[in-house]
Amino acid sequence: MSEPLTLRSTLTLNDGRAIPRLGLGVFQSPRGEETRAAVLAALRAGYRHIDTARVYMNESDVGEAIRESGVPREEIWVTTKLWNDDHGYDAALAAFEASRKRLGLEYVDLYLLHWPVPRLRLESWRALETLRADGRARSIGVSNFMVRHLDELLAHAKTVPAVNQIELSPFLRQDDVVARCAKAGIALEAYSPLTKGARLDESHVVATAKKLGRSPAQVLIRWSLQKGFVVIPKSTREERIRENAAVFDFEIPAADMSALDGLDEGLHTGWDPTDAP
Repeated sequence: MSEPLTLRSTLTLNDGRAIPRLGLGVFQSPRGEETRAAVLAALRAGYRHIDTARVYMNESDVGEAIRESGVPREEIWVTTKLWNDDHGYDAALAAFEASRKRLGLEYVDLYLLHWPVPRLRLESWRALETLRADGRARSIGVSNFMVRHLDELLAHAKTVPAVNQIELSPFLRQDDVVARCAKAGIALEAYSPLTKGARLDESHVVATAKKLGRSPAQVLIRWSLQKGFVVIPKSTREERIRENAAVFDFEIPAADMSALDGLDEGLHTGWDPTDAP
């Protein structure tokens, strides 16, 4: 029997490193005090995983909050990402260094290709392999990669991505990508697990939440955890940040998980990489 999940539970990646199962996403969090306060609230609540990106324009706020928190750096998993304009071997190395300096960190725990930019993504991956080799990025991975993007990368890469971060929820299961990642030993990380609020009032979600004495958001986060994903819900409100972490003292029964699995409708609430070349 596996050990019960807790806020400190981790998933061991294919490179041997342990990523916290629950993190705070800061996509579209406003620059400045609001992001800084959200990260501080998350760290106070026990989160040890923060996910940012160059394009979010709040890396410096994340770094400031980490330093202010007093939590030892080695206890916090920090992810950032290479944006589309920065692809290519030399450009990717320079972009990473700029992100690292904005964060004010000696290294990042996970650096991702944010999007499968055509023609240049293999060069960029080679740059990430260099960053991993010299320790500036402890783990490397991809985001928004579909099966064909993964197949191309795996045919050329020296290093298998540790993570593929994609949108996942009961309304967007992406079973083909999940299966391909499982075959390759790539961990799945679920962004927008709360559907940006678009399906929090769906009847099956609401009924399951009522049955379990939980909120719809907690049900959706727990669904991702029980699927074996790393999950990074986003909020800037302290009460929501705490609520989103209160998902480790209950379990969704198998029948209810099956009902939630049946809600797949291909719902992309943000970027849709389905047709990305």
